[in-house]
Amino acid sequence: MQRISRVRSALVTTGIVSLVLASSVIAGAASTSGKYNAADAKLVPTSFKGTVLQVASDATYAPDESMKGTKVVGFDADLISAIGTTLGIQTKENNVTFDSILLGIASGRYQIGNSSFTDNKAREKQVNFVDYFQAGEGVYAKTSTKVKFTGLSSFCGLKVAVETSTVEQTDAQTTAKTCPSSKKLTILTYGTQTEADLAVSSGQATVGFLDSQVAGYVVAQSKGVFKLVGSAVNVAPYGIATAKTADGKGLAKAIQAALKTLIANGTYGSILKKWGVSAGALSANKIVLNGALS
Repeated sequence: MQRISRVRSALVTTGIVSLVLASSVIAGAASTSGKYNAADAKLVPTSFKGTVLQVASDATYAPDESMKGTKVVGFDADLISAIGTTLGIQTKENNVTFDSILLGIASGRYQIGNSSFTDNKAREKQVNFVDYFQAGEGVYAKTSTKVKFTGLSSFCGLKVAVETSTVEQTDAQTTAKTCPSSKKLTILTYGTQTEADLAVSSGQATVGFLDSQVAGYVVAQSKGVFKLVGSAVNVAPYGIATAKTADGKGLAKAIQAALKTLIANGTYGSILKKWGVSAGALSANKIVLNGALS
């Protein structure tokens, strides 16, 4: 989880206007399920064929991933399903806490991490990333707040709610070191985004800090309780994670090929449109493996 100007504006506007309509945009859209591609399927390591690949997501981050009954839904969930169809592999979603995913991949418990991970160098030391989307970091607060946000230094003197192990937590911690003693930044961390949202609505935290399109969704679904504050910052790519093993890298290459196929046949665009996040789309040449930030 997170993560100029035209991109920032588009991401935030998409969050406010489009995401609230996500469940109703499907009619008349192109297929979002994908289609088997034999050439891409050949890239899947033999050890993964005929098995069910375990996918880990923190499903408290709508519209990217959230729960609908017992099912994980969202644009990440639709995308990994379409990738599985393209590659001829079975996948099973697991709803887990965000901070457990990379450890679970390293231990072999999960084969894929699909949870709005910002691709950065620190995480690339733990897993392979196939970039597939881009997002910024957004800020929201209660509608009654007078707080303004013009950059991370605006957090000085505030109580900021973040989800544990996110890039937002790291960025807030870095910012806290620069705040004067008279305006200390208090960082409140929570195991899920839902808990962070509750902290803002209850007044325990002044603002919430999370990925820009998710901030837009939180505001759109709040029925007037929240508003966006300022513009998105720090636009960066999301990556789908696999293990740092030979087979893990082979799987990443297969996922990369499948994503390029899904872009070419229109499925990728249809999935993003369905969930109202088209502003974060990447072109095929940006679907890279461990290299977008080099």
